Amino acid sequence: MSSKLYRTRIVDIAREAGVSTATVDRVLNRRPGVRETTVQRVLKIAGKLDYLPEASLFESLRPKPLRLTFLLPSGTNRYLRMLGDMVSSSEEHLSPFNVRCRSYFIEGFNPDVLAERLLYHGRRADGVAFMALEHPRVREAVATLADEGIPVVTLVSDLTHSRRVAYVGLDNRAAGRTAGLIVGRFAGGRGAVALIAGSRAYRGHEEREVGFLSLMSEMFPAMRVVGLREGQDDAEKNRKETRQLLEQFPDLVGIYNIGGGADGVALALKDAGRDQKIVLVGHGLTPDTRSLLIDGAMDAVLTQPPLSVVMNSVRIFCNLRDKRDPLAGVEALRISVVFRENLP
Repeated sequence: MSSKLYRTRIVDIAREAGVSTATVDRVLNRRPGVRETTVQRVLKIAGKLDYLPEASLFESLRPKPLRLTFLLPSGTNRYLRMLGDMVSSSEEHLSPFNVRCRSYFIEGFNPDVLAERLLYHGRRADGVAFMALEHPRVREAVATLADEGIPVVTLVSDLTHSRRVAYVGLDNRAAGRTAGLIVGRFAGGRGAVALIAGSRAYRGHEEREVGFLSLMSEMFPAMRVVGLREGQDDAEKNRKETRQLLEQFPDLVGIYNIGGGADGVALALKDAGRDQKIVLVGHGLTPDTRSLLIDGAMDAVLTQPPLSVVMNSVRIFCNLRDKRDPLAGVEALRISVVFRENLP
């Protein structure tokens, strides 16, 4: 195509669309600064005048995909690793939504790092979903992104009094109560029980603890809760914490592993020859917890399908893009309780 013909076509499009040639040039080169209605009008006229082939016209008329970022804690929590992998491998499920998703693993227990990464990645995306730490710096980072028009969704663990647009995850207090009921029933309602969390800095872990304690107080007053320890979702740290619990409390009959690293707890119980005697309940169905259920070292796993977490998050961002209520068509995640006998 000669430059003369190119200039003629640009002029023709501009004349029929009632805009300047500069506006047409901006639209055809997909540069910002033009209202969407004007963009659509220019592209349709360009197609009518055969300036763009049909395939190019279709691609130009299609809105740019939403760029969505998922930030998850790094470490040995295999459920969170599965969740991140699901973000990267869900192209088939996400194609109808016209989105592009990426996941990043970052230091999970440092609020300064989390806040900095949240701002860095959020400003390079159209929306960001992350597992929140309960901290003023993190809350301020969410507020900054909200001021800049970048929506934020919290995953698995929520953030109080923040400007996030939605939370995607379980009712963690109900999850803690469910775990308490299982431990209490399975252990016979007597003896010492312990809790191991990733960190109380995760609101979700704190809520699970509160739910567990309230259920124990209501239904199993004869059981002794010997306190909560933090293993930062690390299998080796959980193994050490469990060893100490076994040494300190000979009458230990149950453990609720609130976060990740259940394999470390189970390994310590096996080392002591008590893996078939102490009730162990945890979170997140993964290949590791599945194996522990099968061999009897673990009694129950509370879980939520990673794909449901990803899809709910995507639907929320798409609702915002389409000017709908953020939670339109988004079903609340339900707690799935998995035992050896009902493994999917």
